[in-house]
Amino acid sequence: MIRIVVAEDQQMVLGALAALLSLEPDLEIVGQAENGHSALELCRELQPDIVLTDIEMPEMTGLELAAELKAASSKTRVLILTTFARPGYLRRALEHGASGYMLKASPADQLAKAIRRVAAGGRAVDPELAMEAWTEMDPLTDRERQVLKLAGEGYTSSQISDQLHLAVGTVRNYLSEAISKIGAQNRTEAARIAHHKGWL
Repeated sequence: MIRIVVAEDQQMVLGALAALLSLEPDLEIVGQAENGHSALELCRELQPDIVLTDIEMPEMTGLELAAELKAASSKTRVLILTTFARPGYLRRALEHGASGYMLKASPADQLAKAIRRVAAGGRAVDPELAMEAWTEMDPLTDRERQVLKLAGEGYTSSQISDQLHLAVGTVRNYLSEAISKIGAQNRTEAARIAHHKGWL
């Protein structure tokens, strides 16, 4: 049996996924979590073969969950299941240690096959998205991404400076670099474009 923890912040989707996968004779749902932090605790406690997780969740994103499990050398393999068909997200998911990236629009049998492939040590990535992901590179550094994300959420340079413990001038430099690399007119447009591409 392949033991699975499902992490999804929408209760109805969480229940439906668990019920759907439970119909497969070789898949067992051993835990359900509504946020990334709970999913991490369940993974530590239950040591499942797979954690099937969304990307955007409260308390800890699916990408952060993958990174935490990778850092802990956990044997639990991460399969991202999301609505976001964004090449940037796929690249970051793989960089953070995820073994698979599938879209919620995928048929149920494809998801079950992806779970089996990942559990067997392979990778499962939506094929169309995989092609797109390697044609457009994410130009941002981690620090530029941090600063731009906060700017996109409405924080001022001074507030970003306080939050990240950087000089205000340094924050402005990071923002300027990010805006220039993305080819945007201002920080708001840069954040919008970067978010759309999955870079934030």
